Order: sequence, then C-alpha cells, then structure tokens
Amino acid sequence: MGLNKKTVRDLDVTGKRVLVRCDFNVPLDGSTITDDRRITEALPTIRDLAARGAIVILASHLGRPKGCPEPKYSLAPVAARLTELLGKRVPLLPDCVGPEVASAIQAAKPGDILLLENVRFYKEEEANDPDFAKQLAANADLYVNDAFGTAHRAHASTEGVAHLLPGAAGYLMEKEIEYLGRAVTDPARPFVAILGGAKVKDKIAVIENLLAKVDTLVIGGGMAFTFLKAKGYEIGKSLLDETNLEFAKKTLAAHGTKILLPVDAVVAPELSPDAPAETVAADKIPAGEIGADIGPATIALFTDAIRSAKTVVWNGPMGVFEMANFAEGTRAVAEALADCAGTTIVGGGDSAAAIEKFGYAKKVSHVSTGGGASLEFLEGIELPGIAALQDA
Repeated sequence: MGLNKKTVRDLDVTGKRVLVRCDFNVPLDGSTITDDRRITEALPTIRDLAARGAIVILASHLGRPKGCPEPKYSLAPVAARLTELLGKRVPLLPDCVGPEVASAIQAAKPGDILLLENVRFYKEEEANDPDFAKQLAANADLYVNDAFGTAHRAHASTEGVAHLLPGAAGYLMEKEIEYLGRAVTDPARPFVAILGGAKVKDKIAVIENLLAKVDTLVIGGGMAFTFLKAKGYEIGKSLLDETNLEFAKKTLAAHGTKILLPVDAVVAPELSPDAPAETVAADKIPAGEIGADIGPATIALFTDAIRSAKTVVWNGPMGVFEMANFAEGTRAVAEALADCAGTTIVGGGDSAAAIEKFGYAKKVSHVSTGGGASLEFLEGIELPGIAALQDA
C-alpha cells in the first residue's frame, strides 16, 4: 500500500504560499528541547519547498493547552531550533490566524520560512471547526501535511484545511506510509511483529489485524501476562487485563502456533529501581511477585525470531525499561532489530524512546514519528489526515 496521494513533488510551488502541517510536538524541559527528531525529520520537506521558491508557513501543535494561549506551550523553542538547523531565521508569528499573521505572510518573500504559533491555543483546532479551518486556509494557496504523528486525528489543521486547499503529503508522511504500508500489505517474509507495552486492550485491533498477516507474532511487556494467565499459568501480582482474558484465550486457541510468548520472566516484589529481581519460569511466578521484564531464555527465543526475519515491526517495550534492573529485554530486542538484515520498523511512542535510549535508532530502517498514528495504521484504519489529501 503505497501512498496513492499527491506529494510535495507534484506541486508547482514557486511564489505560492504553502501551509505545511508539521508535528513539532517535541518533549521539552522548560524551554529546552530534549529530543528534536520530529523537527529534523520535517527538514526535507521544508528545505525542498523553500528551495523551489515557496513562502513556507509552518503550523503545529505542542502539548495539550486548554484551547487558549499558555506560554509554556509556545513554539518559541521550535522556532529557535529550526533557525539553527536551517541556517536562516525562522520567525515565530504571534498567532496562527488573524491580521498580524496575514500581514507577516503578505510581506514574506519566496524562500522565506515562517512558523505559526501553536494551533491548539484555539479550542476550534481539536473540534475541527470549519470557520477556524477557513481562517488557517485564508493565508495559503496550497497545503502540505507532513505530520504523521497527528494523522489519526481529524483536526482543523490536519483534516479541515485539506478540504479547502489543494493538499499533498510531505516527504516524512510519504516515508512513514511507505514503510508501515508495505509492512502491512506486502512484506518480505518471514514477517515478524513484536508487541509489548502494558495493556492488551490498547492492542486488540492490532493483534487481530496483524495475525492475518504475520508469520510470527511476538508478545512481551505487561500485556504478555494476560496471555500467560489465559494458558492457565500462575502470574503472581503481574499486570492482568481481566476483561480481555477471554480474547487472549480465543486468540491462542485460533493462532497459537504463530504466537511467541515469554518462557521466563524477571520478577520483583515491586517495580522500583532497587527492587531485588530474580528470573523465574513463566508458568511459576511466585504469588507476591510482579513480572517486570522478559528473562534470558525468552530473550534468546525472541531475538532468534527477529534476526531471521525479512520484515520486523516493533511496537511496545518488553518490560519497565526506564529502570535499569528491568531494561535488558527491551535493550536486547532493540539490538536484535539493529542486527537484522531485513526491513526493520519501530512504531513510535515508547519503542522509539527505547531504541533512541539504547543507541540503535540509526541502525534500523525506520523509526516512526507517530505513536498512536502508527498503531492505528497497523490496525488497518484509514487515517483522516491522509484520507483528506488529493489522490495521485
């Protein structure tokens, strides 16, 4: 499933005002950006448009302001970082709509790059308000969506505007869909998916969609314990998603041969960095203990499956990787992806944070910039921010 939507390269942009929806929702410590990957991933689209003589108007949200201006969610740090990375001044406009914005854009010259202030300073953004979308569209001739991380949300700047201006996908959007789309529709085999994270309920639709497509589904993280319980194992105080125990039983009965579950686990009386950890068999977790990571035998089992794959998609950590005593399973999976010669794709969110943390991000084919968006994509849901763009 390629993109089948128009992309930046299909647009004649010379002298045109191009509104580009980026995902600059970066983590901040005060006003310091702690991870600028979402900014650097947007640069190819921005540079290309500016080089071709467009007036580039960048829009994004940041954080979860309450539909009104909140200084701590200003995009000022992003404007500063863009200025550094692009080697030319990228001014932050005082607003995203209104007369001041209109006059700044009117005064801009081809090749200029401007950044609008946080679109979520207006509650109309998340409500996908048609009048707000009109105000955003009024300052532009063309629209480019390069914000894969918000493509699963139908907001004014991601979906509404695309109905008012000729819309195309940016290079990052194209790359995301090329990797994730090919994995889901036409993967090189064997195709292995690794799912982790805490809750089964967040991943039910993904499990159902992927089981029809993968050769092996690896299940780790907190969600594995519900599946182990479904096999009749003792799981102690480990995380149990009681409401989805039946789903786990049915899934194992129907697809058991395709599913790899932990055979051992690292357990501790509590989840803390200095808790005494020990490794036990997956079917013999003591009553007072919590499963916090996969054990060494499971690491061997999982990494073998990963290393021999031609396509791997990974979404969700294997344990509480933020704590050193429960990080080895997630680190080993990250390393196995880096060693795999096939196409290796990391879904955003915690998995992206983990692969960055362990230093393997540059050694995989693609790290998605979208957590929720990549999950919904793997569920087979059409994302509204992509659907609204012009067909190729």
